[in-house]
Amino acid sequence: MRRWWPRSLAGQAIALQVAVIVVVVLVGGVLAVLDARRDGDSAARQQVVGIATALADAPSTAQAIESGRATQVLQPVTEAVRTNTDIAFITIMSPDGTRFTHTDPSQIGGHYLGTIEPALRGETFSEVYTGTLGPSIRAVAPVRDAYGRVVGLVSAGITLQTLAQRWHEQWPMIAAVGLGALALSLIGVWAIRRRLLRQTHGLAPEELRVMYEHHDAILHSVSEGLVVLDRDRVVLVNDEARRLLGLTAGDVTLADLPEFLRENDPGARDEVHVTDDRVLVVNRAPVAHSEHSEVVTVRDRTELQGALGELSSLQVLTDSLRAQAHEAANKLHTVIAMVEMGRPEDAVRFATEELALSQRLVDRLSYDVGEPALVALLLGKIAQADERGIALSVTEDTHLPGDQDDPPLSAQEMITVLGNLIDNAMDACDRDDPWVEVTVALQQGDLSLRVADSGAGMDAETFERAVRRGYSTKTAEPGQHGLGLALVAQVVRRHHGTLTAAVSYGSVVTATVPWRVP
Repeated sequence: MRRWWPRSLAGQAIALQVAVIVVVVLVGGVLAVLDARRDGDSAARQQVVGIATALADAPSTAQAIESGRATQVLQPVTEAVRTNTDIAFITIMSPDGTRFTHTDPSQIGGHYLGTIEPALRGETFSEVYTGTLGPSIRAVAPVRDAYGRVVGLVSAGITLQTLAQRWHEQWPMIAAVGLGALALSLIGVWAIRRRLLRQTHGLAPEELRVMYEHHDAILHSVSEGLVVLDRDRVVLVNDEARRLLGLTAGDVTLADLPEFLRENDPGARDEVHVTDDRVLVVNRAPVAHSEHSEVVTVRDRTELQGALGELSSLQVLTDSLRAQAHEAANKLHTVIAMVEMGRPEDAVRFATEELALSQRLVDRLSYDVGEPALVALLLGKIAQADERGIALSVTEDTHLPGDQDDPPLSAQEMITVLGNLIDNAMDACDRDDPWVEVTVALQQGDLSLRVADSGAGMDAETFERAVRRGYSTKTAEPGQHGLGLALVAQVVRRHHGTLTAAVSYGSVVTATVPWRVP
């Protein structure tokens, strides 16, 4: 069986279709022949009944029988009618069955072979009977005189052989129709086979089953989110994609996806997008031989982004310590030189003034800001700004008590918000007049983190884009501000706060988070 049975799914499907079509055509042909035969028999029966009835009802028939000259008068008439109607015989007989007419003149005067009793009772009927001409369908009708008495009988018949010849003549037409239907069906099947081969790549059913099961297992087990899009339809979403995108079980429509996935952008690489609670890296690739289909992979970068934030904070602290160590070395050399020059009083005054200035800054921030991690961040950013030639100041309005219960933001979240706002401000400030101003305070029961700089600020559209989504880590286009504002917005939204931007005395960005003081 394996030698002749097709291997591919397309071949097997077509083979089964061909077998079904052949059986249907054969059965249809046989049924058509049987139907033609049945219709021929029915038409023959109606024909002989009509002829027999017409001759029996003709007044000349009863007159000829009553005159005693039935054979001389009726034989020519019956033969003419028989010839014109192409039937086998027309026999007119007496009530006792004696023939007055017959196709074979030698049979005239003989006894009619067949049933006549219903006709003698005045009924017209038909039957199949074997007479002198062989099996035939015949009808018998009574001949009545003027008083309604049966004075004779008329029988008309068609042999079964003649009927067989009639429906045998229909076989070529039936065969032609069947062969035509078979040919058209095979052409259609051939076209379907080509399409199936193209769509299944000639794979066998077992190969397709194994491929589906393996691919389905892989798609649901991979640690990356996978989304397959086709035009305006979501073809596939695996388990990890549902988790990362916050999708529920069941069918997924395009409207259920985040906005950044609804846009048709095949070919995008390593796009970073920020949702309400995650940082996602998205790659999009078009499907081969499909103009409107694409495969989207989604990776979770939330933990990595947090680690990068902590690393950035450590880097800032390291840079600050390095700068302070370098500055301390310069001051130490100055103090030593003053001592060697014989001016110890000036050396002590110089050292104590610098130390007092640094200590006053530390004491002030420690007093105004009760969160040690935030104090460390501000000290580090001040040193980093000083190294870059930027004047970074913490305003007198800054006040954040450290004894408050249940703060709205954790230390890590406050570092994320304030650190990113300060970094953005230092990048965006005016290079001719670089300054950054920071305010951390409780205002009317809300935690307010405000950072101002000397830059031109962002228009509403640019700010909205920066807040709503992240930007590619591989390219840098004008107006892009990295992930900073998007991460800030993520934290603020998580705690039902607001993030606003304004241009007043400078570019001012304010993050406000509800914090009701008892």
